[in-house]
Amino acid sequence: MGWAGGEVCGKLAGMDSPQNAEPMVRPQRTLLALVGAPDHVCYRYRLQAFAPSLAEAGWRLEPLVLARNVLPALAELGKIAVADAVVLQRHLLPWWRIELVRRAARLLLFDFDDAVFFRDSNHRRGPRSGRRMRRFRATVRRADAVLAGNRFLIRHAARATGKDKIRFFPTCVDLSAYRSATHERRSDQAKLVWIGSRSTATSLLEGRPGLELASRRLGGLHLRLICDWFPDLGPDITVERRAWTLAGEVDDLATADIGLSWLPDHPWSRGKCGLKVLQYMAAGLPVVANPVGVHRELIEHGRTGLLARTPEEWAEAIERLAASPELRAEMGRAGRERVAAHYSVAHWGHAMVNLLDELDAAKHV
Repeated sequence: MGWAGGEVCGKLAGMDSPQNAEPMVRPQRTLLALVGAPDHVCYRYRLQAFAPSLAEAGWRLEPLVLARNVLPALAELGKIAVADAVVLQRHLLPWWRIELVRRAARLLLFDFDDAVFFRDSNHRRGPRSGRRMRRFRATVRRADAVLAGNRFLIRHAARATGKDKIRFFPTCVDLSAYRSATHERRSDQAKLVWIGSRSTATSLLEGRPGLELASRRLGGLHLRLICDWFPDLGPDITVERRAWTLAGEVDDLATADIGLSWLPDHPWSRGKCGLKVLQYMAAGLPVVANPVGVHRELIEHGRTGLLARTPEEWAEAIERLAASPELRAEMGRAGRERVAAHYSVAHWGHAMVNLLDELDAAKHV
């Protein structure tokens, strides 16, 4: 689809009068998102969050769940062909399928916020995968634009295609959806929180020594886990189990005091884009995290949180924050300011619109 309307030439009665002129109307355009599931966290935060901004600019976001079998995959090419733009999110398709998608799509974007070219950190065969890397390179080469969630991902995409079509596009949060923590508790009453899925919850076991040491120093430690699986962290840590719900996560974060994040020192972890850290900061929580991957990009040490590597450093960071509601509140405010300045849905929604309009206009040249 293109721009509708244009100047009407001639001297038909009344048509040359400005007050009678019909305004140019731009027809609604479709951005088709090829996803694994429309309720997946990546779709919700990296695409669906921008639906209002897209709609204001005349773009309608429509998710399409990728078919698993050959015949349905061929049938979905019809929807791809009639869309004004298509964004393939995270999935690495086999060569024949990405080639068909490329031929059918008028505009093709690839969005990714994980090191999809590696196996995950729990895989028994290790991170390197020749098949994943070949598919990744084929995908970014065929895309008109590549949206990468952090610098590590940008570097890998740049090895396969021109830098001019790679865009930094971070995961964002909507600050207006979060209320800020009040920070009234002290010392052993302070409540820690961790939010995530089963696939990343196992990383808490690596951070357990620091949590245990903090518990001994404080005379107890209360940790709220917002998840679908709850690892055993031992008798020194009181675990409050909270099943994740979309409706409940805001209150579960805002009624805590300190947010925790731990990334395994593994190639897969370098591709993580730090959603939980952004959620903590949006909720006005200081963050304690290890200095791995995107943690070093998101967290300003001493201002929005504390980076800690060893069990001793973790215990010291937790003890320091637990003892001072004032420090937690100060870091929490700084965290919200950082989200507003660099990771807001409003700003990056406009960036998404500008990119789509730029690519759309280039196709009309």
